[in-house]
Amino acid sequence: MKKLVIALGGNALGNTPYEQLKLVTETAKPIVDLIEAGNQVVIAHGNGPQVGMINLAMSTAAAAKAIKSDMPFPECGAMSQGYIGYHLQNSIQNELKARGIQKSVATVVTQVLVDENDPAFQHPSKPIGAFYSKEEADRIAAEKGYTMIEDAGRGYRQVVPSPKPVDVVEKDMVNTLIDAGHVVITVGGGGIPVIEKEGKLVGVPAVIDKDFASAKLAELVKADALVILTAVDRVAINWGKPNQESLERMTCEEAERYCREGHFAPGSMLPKVQAAMSFAKTGGEAIIASLENAAAALRGESGTKVVK
Repeated sequence: MKKLVIALGGNALGNTPYEQLKLVTETAKPIVDLIEAGNQVVIAHGNGPQVGMINLAMSTAAAAKAIKSDMPFPECGAMSQGYIGYHLQNSIQNELKARGIQKSVATVVTQVLVDENDPAFQHPSKPIGAFYSKEEADRIAAEKGYTMIEDAGRGYRQVVPSPKPVDVVEKDMVNTLIDAGHVVITVGGGGIPVIEKEGKLVGVPAVIDKDFASAKLAELVKADALVILTAVDRVAINWGKPNQESLERMTCEEAERYCREGHFAPGSMLPKVQAAMSFAKTGGEAIIASLENAAAALRGESGTKVVK
């Protein structure tokens, strides 16, 4: 039996709650395959589209005076953890029941500690929410103190910091649930970023990359393997070129070289490879694979394994 941390991408969960509920019914099947094979499974997930949607909805409602204020960003993250967690636990529980597997599934709304001195706080880089014209963006920046940047020619968006995770606040609770044999959904959207201030935890407007949070979680729960799921079966170098090459295995040294050479897109494969490296360096097994081939990847028949 292996203890697995499975990292699901937020984009794989759909763009609306209705689309998501339909998609997670299929997502649950390969996850339950892993549970049925006797593995202990912990699930992490992204929330990129979802947290932006919640933030935008609350801002729009506040601007229209339909509600008294907009929603602070940490609270938007918590809301996304709740509803994505509900969809996942509902679908996984139904699939377990259909197969006659007696297991409980729980979502833990998770705070993730970050360092207030992380350089990311001085360089916000993670775009969230709606697109605005330059005039609207300048007004919002002046009114609310947001950092607004031009995003890929599509307009201006708010950007927030993306600090590295230091610790998972609820790790003991997560470990207790794992040890009791339950399926746990945690560090949703990378977790709610908190800093320690005068002995108290305080939420901050930031987004932690879910792959880095998953790697930190895998380290803290002493997982046997971190499985980062994506849209492709294997990591490739020279992507989209005639000499494109899919990789079955990478050492951390090789992976670092490929990162320096620019083989992986910053908003896509790069954080997955970097997160896999960080876990592999602790002695664990890190795998990047497609959701459909997760079980085959654990058998070494698919995916890319990153080793120390």
